[in-house]
Amino acid sequence: MKGISSKWKWLLLFSCITICFGIYPETRTNAFSSQVIQKGAVGDDVIELQARLQNIGYYNGKIDGAYGWGTYWALRNFQQDFGLPIDGLAGTSTKQKLTNASNFNKKFVHEQINKGNEFTYYGGVPIEKQVKVKRNANGSKSGGGNDTSGNAPSKTATSANLPGGYSQNDIQLMANAVYGEARGEPYTGQVAVAAVILNRVESAAFPNTISGVIFEPGAFTAVADGQIWLTPNERAKEAVVDAINGWDPSSNAEYYFNPDTATSKWIWSRQQIKRIGKHIFCK
Repeated sequence: MKGISSKWKWLLLFSCITICFGIYPETRTNAFSSQVIQKGAVGDDVIELQARLQNIGYYNGKIDGAYGWGTYWALRNFQQDFGLPIDGLAGTSTKQKLTNASNFNKKFVHEQINKGNEFTYYGGVPIEKQVKVKRNANGSKSGGGNDTSGNAPSKTATSANLPGGYSQNDIQLMANAVYGEARGEPYTGQVAVAAVILNRVESAAFPNTISGVIFEPGAFTAVADGQIWLTPNERAKEAVVDAINGWDPSSNAEYYFNPDTATSKWIWSRQQIKRIGKHIFCK
């Protein structure tokens, strides 16, 4: 560096360091911390990740700061749509894209979590309509949320933001089907049943709506025996959301059956993919 002033030497050295370690100011996010957020993580970064993904319609689960499957598949869908590496990891480029594409009111989100309020954070819906204030047994508020009426968020307002373009009725009907067909199965198996329904909707060989697939004559035992009308639990609903967000444990199966109870010889002729719990999934 002979002939270069001390000032320029230090400037050149700093430039080399920023290039080597990737810390140019324009590549840093203006939100989150510097850590790479991945499945299993917990904390404020995950809260922000979930809130931002929900704000633009990719995440439909609870904003709780715990990076589970719902968050994972929501992030992968975001990465796919925005031309990012599809790995479920929120690194610098993913966080920057997400920051640019979404809104995050940190004060509001953390306030609702700290007060124990039920809330959502969908874009295009007034914040005051997205909070259900937690109440004590005597009916008094236990938190000072923005919704003074204590009413739940409007389903009509949020349904347009549900992932994949599915309505609240679609999700409810799928949850009924999953509960009726697979409530005794492991969670992965319940998600797989929901995925089979979605795979049929996408196939030219089946009806192209959720209700059409579920109520196709002879398609599902739960419809035939009336168990479709049982009230589903939250686990069944979560399985549906995970499937809609892209998780398909069935590996693109369009059929499944219980080999212990199946009476159709035809179903045994299908190409078997895998077994999850008591169900065999096939093409």
